[in-house]
Amino acid sequence: MPGTPAGTPPATLHCNPDLTLRAGTSRRRFLSWAGLVTGLAFTPGLLGGAPPAATSPAHSAGVFSLGVASGDPLPDGVVLWTRLVRNPFARLGGMGSRPVRVEWEIAADESMTRVVRRGAAHATAEWGHSIHIDVRGLAPAADYFYRFRALGEISPVGRTRTAPAPHARVSALSIAVASCQNWADGYYHAFADMAAHAPDLVLHLGDYIYEKPIPGDARRGAARPVSAAREAVGLDDYRERYALYKTDPDLQQAHAASPFVISFDDHEVDNNWAATIPEDKTALSEFAVRRAGALRAWWENTPVRTTARPDGTFIRAHRRLTFGDLAEINLLDTRSHRSDQVNGDNDCPQNARTADPSRTILGPRQERWLLDGLASSRVRWDVLAQQVPMADLARGESRAVSMDGWSGYESSRRRILDGAAHRGVRNLVSLAGDIHRSVVADLRTDYADASLTRGVELATTSITSGGDGEDSDGSDRQLKAASPHVRFGNSQRGYLLNRIQHDRWEAEFRVAASVRSPRGSLRRRAVVTIPDATAAVDVGQSAP
Repeated sequence: MPGTPAGTPPATLHCNPDLTLRAGTSRRRFLSWAGLVTGLAFTPGLLGGAPPAATSPAHSAGVFSLGVASGDPLPDGVVLWTRLVRNPFARLGGMGSRPVRVEWEIAADESMTRVVRRGAAHATAEWGHSIHIDVRGLAPAADYFYRFRALGEISPVGRTRTAPAPHARVSALSIAVASCQNWADGYYHAFADMAAHAPDLVLHLGDYIYEKPIPGDARRGAARPVSAAREAVGLDDYRERYALYKTDPDLQQAHAASPFVISFDDHEVDNNWAATIPEDKTALSEFAVRRAGALRAWWENTPVRTTARPDGTFIRAHRRLTFGDLAEINLLDTRSHRSDQVNGDNDCPQNARTADPSRTILGPRQERWLLDGLASSRVRWDVLAQQVPMADLARGESRAVSMDGWSGYESSRRRILDGAAHRGVRNLVSLAGDIHRSVVADLRTDYADASLTRGVELATTSITSGGDGEDSDGSDRQLKAASPHVRFGNSQRGYLLNRIQHDRWEAEFRVAASVRSPRGSLRRRAVVTIPDATAAVDVGQSAP
């Protein structure tokens, strides 16, 4: 912590800044030198005889210029989202301070003729004129379509899908996994591809925005708010950064095509923040104000329930979604409750500090919540959806690993993996992001002695962050040499598309040749198959 030597590595420990696994992002430097009330007033409302809205989610004019989204599906409901702006880059989106009535409807058909629910809410300046409608009374495992109306304008139509009924037999589930979408690093070809596949669910594991200044030549000088030239630190800065990202038509298409389940990682606030502790030597009181604003902006711009709405700096972002008898997703929060990173938050060999049993990456309450959930689970596949990798991803002769991931919290990892095994979990799959590369790895409690494999980790690459990658770079080769439990690696940009059935889990790694060009497409790079009840993987690779 600031003002103490706890984060500084001993002189005999050979550590390096993490400059390879996450290109373009530095770790926290040594601290000694590193430099309210609800906005939704529900009232009866009708859309009357309004004509069907245009179906193009790339709609870019008027108060719905940030698009529409849905998220956190339940068997009987889903969250519908939009945020009103007249000028995405102006304070309060150019909407002023008065509340705005927003009507909504959800239908069983895309032409919006078979409306099943409708209502109205008020978008207020307090919450950035965002709307979060928690619709209930829907049928399980069903497609629905939705739209909004405000100030005489009609939004694009979005598609969503409810979860299957509890314990229902589910034959298949498709889930896309996304992470790390730095707007300045390229174009969102992955989201266009994702929208075309229209999976049942999209898991976004964080780094939805980046707080760092945006270079003037990014995306060929495309328009951006004045605040983009500096690091985001205040609520208005973060709101404008989300608005910039959400004006992207490919991102809007993906949101309009499938429900999202979204978590935050570090860059929604500050690089590698840990609970109350910032990356650098900023006063804790100042960081608390910054974090409160950043988390507020995150909630305003994501389709999540009011249970995840922050109260100052407190937020409960971890949650669980169940899909019949097939899969249960435990969405973890590895930022808000963790112990501070050790060894200066550099890449280091593991030592007594990383093994300290008092340290945790989830916090005691979230650990208990997770283990209790695994104990009561009755599904075929138990999923840990999280921001940072759980597996050791060591490189070089020193076997240096990241202090920011689970490798820097060995006892915490052991408690979860051993706990899952002791509770009879049949198939454990970790879905992770953060590292800007695709990785498939064994999950073990101890990577030093070839201990029993407890599950499989599938880490998705970044959407754009790091810019154009390579099919195999120097870091990838070091990773495979030092970590024989890594089954596949690739540092190109893209996302992960999963097809889950009772007898197997298929994970398709889809990659882009380039994200620097405004035009681009994705292709299949590898398909990984995990047979039921084996914790083994079969990697089928396409030609580089």
